[in-house]
Amino acid sequence: MEPYRRTAEHEYGAIEQKFDNMRDKLRRPARECVYDVFQRPPPVVRYLDACASIKSAKVETGDSLTLHICRVQVQSNPNAFAALLGDGSVVTWGHARRGGDSKAVQHQLKNAHWIQATQYAFGVILGDGSVVTWGHADYGGDSSAVQDQLKNVRQIQASCHAFAAILGDGSVVTWGHAEFGGDSSAVQDQLKNAQQIQATGSAFAAIRGDGSVVTWGRASQGGDSRDVQDQLKNVQQIQATDVAFAALLADGSVVTWGNSTYGGDSAAVQGQLKDVQQIQANDNYAFSAIRVDGSVVTWGHSGTGGDSTAVQDQLKNVQQISAASFSFAAVLADGSVVTWGVDSCGGDSSAVQDQLKNVQKIQASCYAFAALLADGSVVTWGAYDSGGDSRDVQDQLRNVQHIQATEHAFAALLGDGAVVTWGGAEHGGDSRAVQDQLKSVQQIQATNGAFAAIALDGSLVTWGDTRCGGDSSAVLEHLS
Repeated sequence: MEPYRRTAEHEYGAIEQKFDNMRDKLRRPARECVYDVFQRPPPVVRYLDACASIKSAKVETGDSLTLHICRVQVQSNPNAFAALLGDGSVVTWGHARRGGDSKAVQHQLKNAHWIQATQYAFGVILGDGSVVTWGHADYGGDSSAVQDQLKNVRQIQASCHAFAAILGDGSVVTWGHAEFGGDSSAVQDQLKNAQQIQATGSAFAAIRGDGSVVTWGRASQGGDSRDVQDQLKNVQQIQATDVAFAALLADGSVVTWGNSTYGGDSAAVQGQLKDVQQIQANDNYAFSAIRVDGSVVTWGHSGTGGDSTAVQDQLKNVQQISAASFSFAAVLADGSVVTWGVDSCGGDSSAVQDQLKNVQKIQASCYAFAALLADGSVVTWGAYDSGGDSRDVQDQLRNVQHIQATEHAFAALLGDGAVVTWGGAEHGGDSRAVQDQLKSVQQIQATNGAFAAIALDGSLVTWGDTRCGGDSSAVLEHLS
């Protein structure tokens, strides 16, 4: 899950009218505020209470104050949304038992700065470095057992069932389902100087300051790395499927562990895993690695993206790779696209191949892809009921700036702030009921089955499966 945080070296919220004319310059789309704990560990920062006076906030002459204006930022798990408002409060909606109901902790949700999510729970870092959680207890929604340890928290990572927090001193605190990463007691003495944490569905892997790795959680899904521990040196980053890890080392080699069928065993291609610069994974089954020369190496389940031999001669000068559940799509330097994996789930793009030119970026639902071209148009392929066919709205897909996806639908944000949707109607592909409200939209977030759009004035519009947050009417008064 990608967490949100309010970023500033120092923040002073009482500054109002005199900065009104700076709003347009300071505002950034919330998608640019997404914080990736996997790629960039956060700096140690001090947050100012938005309601505090300068004196009580201990602001001194010479301090640099950065005003960050962002009225609403939204995070999601598969069934619920959590909105971080500009005043540091949090509003939630969606499936009540899976994070959509935060009433029990609402009084604690003040001066919030960072939201992370497991499958059915949320965790928030407050300005003082403490943590508040809610949602399903077995998925990390109850942190009472470790609450006294959750101080000076720098970042939180999540598996499906548990949370792991890195503290300011580099130690790690975990909670949630014990078997799936919530219990790190067996390796607690090793969890020192942690810099980054990555997760499969049921296990964690922490990179320490010396480049070594500590793992815990379900052994068969990456929680046990003993067989490769002596190889895990100078690790720079880790990528994961749902059941396996792949570590990129400083020399460009790769070490894998976890479920051997679904990416944990890369022995068949180990000789090719040299000069790797980035690794991509689909949800459950396979990895793909881009090498410095632009070639690609794949491994994992052969039928769902782990075998790219049929298109290997086309995989040259690859710039980026996107992943659906059972397939991959690679963008080449010339803007063309190469796909592989399950044909009906996006692995076969032959029907639109002549349209795939000057591609800038690709977004994926579970079983389909949507490519954003340089001219602002969109090309789609894959399963029809997952957004693979956009013909009904093709004439509207002009000047597209960004594309978001639920499991089975897409939403495109246009340059004028309008939104166009397609795919499974019950998963957000039909926005006609709220279309007149979708104006001046700045960002779109998604759960598995619903979308939430944030407008320039901070108002919010939702649609899609009501069980997944498609109906926010109960909290709209708090979001105005």
